[in-house]
Amino acid sequence: MSRLEINNVDTFIDGKLTIMIFTEGTVLGPKRLIDHFNHTKYVPIKNCIAKINSWSSNGAQIIYLTSRRKESSIQSVKRILVKYGFPGQYLYYRSRGEKYKDIVENIMPDILIEDDCKSIGGRWQMSITNIDRAIRNKIISIIVKEFKGIDLLPDNLTELMNYKNN
Repeated sequence: MSRLEINNVDTFIDGKLTIMIFTEGTVLGPKRLIDHFNHTKYVPIKNCIAKINSWSSNGAQIIYLTSRRKESSIQSVKRILVKYGFPGQYLYYRSRGEKYKDIVENIMPDILIEDDCKSIGGRWQMSITNIDRAIRNKIISIIVKEFKGIDLLPDNLTELMNYKNN
């Protein structure tokens, strides 16, 4: 499991509510349709930064997971997160032979927010799908529509933890 530090924040605190957010399709997307496959031109989706800031200021630890594997692409995602002021500590990415489920199972976030992966095949591409059932039952999975953002999710952490997908 590999990660990059995105903000110089105090160390990760065990026991503190942790929200893992998938980047591409969930909080980052193309400004123009033509840029769909050019991740270097992705921008924040709607008001996602304000939403994430709300969770962070209410005490949640924020971490991210990217689909990118190449070092240059991972650095591009990090640059976008830093450029736009996304709160949070780390950007996780898959190493050789690693799957999303491996990272999520290792981190065990309290909440996992990701998009429905509609443009790349749907549910079977999502992180939560292949996670061991015993672990999956301990993670609150929130799925949003791809490239539609997280604006409709509650600001309040208690409400977020009780959020039900439609």
